[in-house]
Parts: sequence; structure tokens; C-alpha cells
Amino acid sequence: MRLRLGIYLGIFYLSLGGFRLDLAGAERPPILRIAHIALYVHDLEKAQAFYGDLLGFAQPLRLYKEDGTTRVTAFKVNDRQFIEIIPGFPKDQVDPLSHLALETSDAEQLRVYLSEKGIPVPEKVRKGDDGNLTLSVHDPDGHGVEFIQYLPDSPAMKIRGSYLGAARISDRIAHVGLTISNVMAADRFYKEILGLSEVWRVELKDHERALIAMKLPEGTDAVDYVTITKKGGSQTLGTLQHLCLQVPDIQKALDILRERPMGKDPHVIQLPVVGGNNRWHLNLLDPEGNRTELMEPFSMR
Repeated sequence: MRLRLGIYLGIFYLSLGGFRLDLAGAERPPILRIAHIALYVHDLEKAQAFYGDLLGFAQPLRLYKEDGTTRVTAFKVNDRQFIEIIPGFPKDQVDPLSHLALETSDAEQLRVYLSEKGIPVPEKVRKGDDGNLTLSVHDPDGHGVEFIQYLPDSPAMKIRGSYLGAARISDRIAHVGLTISNVMAADRFYKEILGLSEVWRVELKDHERALIAMKLPEGTDAVDYVTITKKGGSQTLGTLQHLCLQVPDIQKALDILRERPMGKDPHVIQLPVVGGNNRWHLNLLDPEGNRTELMEPFSMR
């Protein structure tokens, strides 16, 4: 009898252990870095002048519509980071931001993980036109967030080590700023589910907005909350939401930009300032009003 009881208890414990394992669910795969930011623009030629001629990025990747016109063009910052420009705004679209893309090591595992956390996800991960595995979701503010798993045979991976000319003003996207209307809801998505962690915050002068830097869990890139009370037009959103490129020396970067087309236009290049994180910043506005921020990697001494 004792032997049978022991066997029954052993089976029960094994079943319970399996139940606990099911409750634990899928583990979150690594989220490594910002892969790209995608922006809508009205004028592709002017955007190419800004991101190509002024900032010095090559555009080796391009997708086309059926009529032969450009659907999206990608400016290469480094082998795993790009700036995507999409000509034309969708109907009723005001926000110039199409989406933010983060690189993960396993898009399908992340899809299962997000589903278990209650995030609406597609039924399966798709292979995008860029040749990489892509998972698309939305954050609580409606921003498109993509998760990219680079595949070895994708066009982006086939050009590793090339199109990285010396004209590039920067070789790294350090962070992307997103407008956030509800910090608690954003924290639930970015902090509790995706694993980002707050590294600093600063209240802005009007005391109605704040900047909150959220570092990716397995990398050093960040998503910055730009808190807002209400959304404005595309120009306001394009200024608050921003792309941050890291440069070693702001003054040297400014000197380089001054010698390039558009480099002497005060509407494009503003004067350097010390930001809330006590680092030197240089703000640039593309012809659409979208802000690119150059930032030094270390705090001022």
C-alpha cells in the first residue's frame, strides 16, 4: 500500500510540476538593438538630400511599387541599423512615424511570448519583402513596433561591411524618442513585458512633459518616452518624436555639416545645446520637420 501511495504521489508531483511549467510560459528572447526607424515623407528627393547628402548615409536598399516608383528606401547607419523613408502619407495619417523596429534573436518565440502576455499578435511571423522575419504589433499609444530577426540571406545581411563610407556623420542609432500619453500603460508594455529599464528621466521646463530613457534589455540602445498631454499635428509630432545618432564630438560634427549642402541653413541645423542628460546635443530638422538629434556618448565634465 505504501509503495502504491508513493507511486501515485510521484505521478501527482510530476503532473503538478508539468502544470507549473505550463504556467511559466514562453521565455522572452533577447531584444538586442534598434534595427530601424521608418518615417513617412511628402518629398522623397528632399529627404534624400537630408539623410544622404547632409548626413552622409548611403541608401543601398530600396523596394518598389508595381508602377516602378519607390515604396521605401533605406539609409544604412551600420550593418544592423537603418533609417527607412516611405514616400507619401497613408490616408488620414498625421504622425510621420510609420514604426520603430527592434532586433530580436527569435521572432517566433517572441510572438508566442507576447501572445501569452495579452498583446495582440498575428497568427504567424511573416517573412517581409526585405527578406527578414518580421513581427508587427502596436504599443499602447498606437505606435507601430516591429521586431526583426535578420536572416543570413536577406539583402541587408548580404551587404554587411559595405556602404559604410567615411561621409557618415554617425555610425550608431543610440535611441528613438516616442510620444507617450500614459506612462503607466507604456511601462506595462515596454518595461514589464519587453524588459526595458529606466536609466534616467528629466522634467522639462514647462513641467508638463518629461523625457524618460528606457534601455533595451540586452543592448545599450534606448527608447525615450517623450510624455505629452495631447497629440499635435505632424510637425509637432515630428519634432517631439526623434531619431538620435551618436557622435564622438558635437563641435566636429557641426563643422563637418556646415561644409555640406543644407549645412548653413538655420532652419535645418540648430545651435548645440546641453540636454537634460547633461550631454551635448545638436538638433537637425529634415525638410518635413522630423528631428534628428546628434548626441555625444558621455556626460559633460
